[in-house]
Amino acid sequence: MKSTQLHIMVAGGGVAGMEAAGTLAEMGYRVTLVEKGDEPGGHLLQWHALFPDRRPAEEVRSYLRKRIEHRNISIITKTTVEKIRHHISGLEVNLSGGTSEKADAVIVSTGFDLFDASRKEEYGYGIYDNVITSAELEVMFNRGRVAKADGTVPSRIGLIHCVGSRDEKVNNNHCSKVCCVTAVKQAIEIRKMLPSCEVFCFYMDMRMYGPYYEELYRESQEFYNVNFIRGKVSEASVNINNRLVIKVEDTLAGRPLKMELDIMVLMAGMEMAASGMKLAEASGMKRGINRFLETTDHHYGNNLSGIKGVFYAGTCTAPMNITDTISHARAAVAETVRYLNGR
Repeated sequence: MKSTQLHIMVAGGGVAGMEAAGTLAEMGYRVTLVEKGDEPGGHLLQWHALFPDRRPAEEVRSYLRKRIEHRNISIITKTTVEKIRHHISGLEVNLSGGTSEKADAVIVSTGFDLFDASRKEEYGYGIYDNVITSAELEVMFNRGRVAKADGTVPSRIGLIHCVGSRDEKVNNNHCSKVCCVTAVKQAIEIRKMLPSCEVFCFYMDMRMYGPYYEELYRESQEFYNVNFIRGKVSEASVNINNRLVIKVEDTLAGRPLKMELDIMVLMAGMEMAASGMKLAEASGMKRGINRFLETTDHHYGNNLSGIKGVFYAGTCTAPMNITDTISHARAAVAETVRYLNGR
């Protein structure tokens, strides 16, 4: 059977889904890309600059948009994949709205949701005006201005690591992998935009996983005077001057700290996307201890679902950066093609 006669559904139109769809289309397969949002792109649509080189996010968005401008790709937006089940002729994919499609294989790339920071009540997100998330700070960067809720320029900003990650209280024991480097990147961007603003990073451990991440961390200190304090913020409040007041234990100095901030940025971690959870439950897909989708083997089968004809790509399986997500998507394509060729 020629590849052009085979139909592959891709569930999720973020970085992994777009890369997988584009690669399959170039190989001659007919692809349907299903995206829950108004357009493909996922979380990357909100990003201003990317670590470690702080290149404009638009460069990667442009690359991915071109990947899916292929005649073999059909795109369905404002829709989710609700269930995947075996059919006499292959797979039946049920979509929201009551429609369904037949497919020879499915790549699940449902991605992640950012942790809801309001679940950490001690930080005051949703209560205090100037407590924001890392994603909301990216929106400010895109607008070209970082400011307090009243429009004034901040003189001191604190970035709080590990919000919703490595936290037993919210049942997220996993590390989200990219929060530390995101904080470093954002701290540098703040200092470049507001040279007179003091910037503090409050961290548990600095986990700089990727190439050039450690160099970026060093650059933030040597050239941009970003301050790093090892300690977990225990409480945030607002004083009479409407400034945020945080309490933190400096574990390196062995003493408690109390500090005023104009803006507090919460580095929200990654969780399995709600749409992915719903799909997994309906389709019998296993989930791991981190509550992301469980692959058949962490070393040599981390694109395999254990369900015939269904494969995983990207952050539906674990937190990843964009580079690893694209590589994981390409590997998912290879596994899908190998399956189709062996039928």
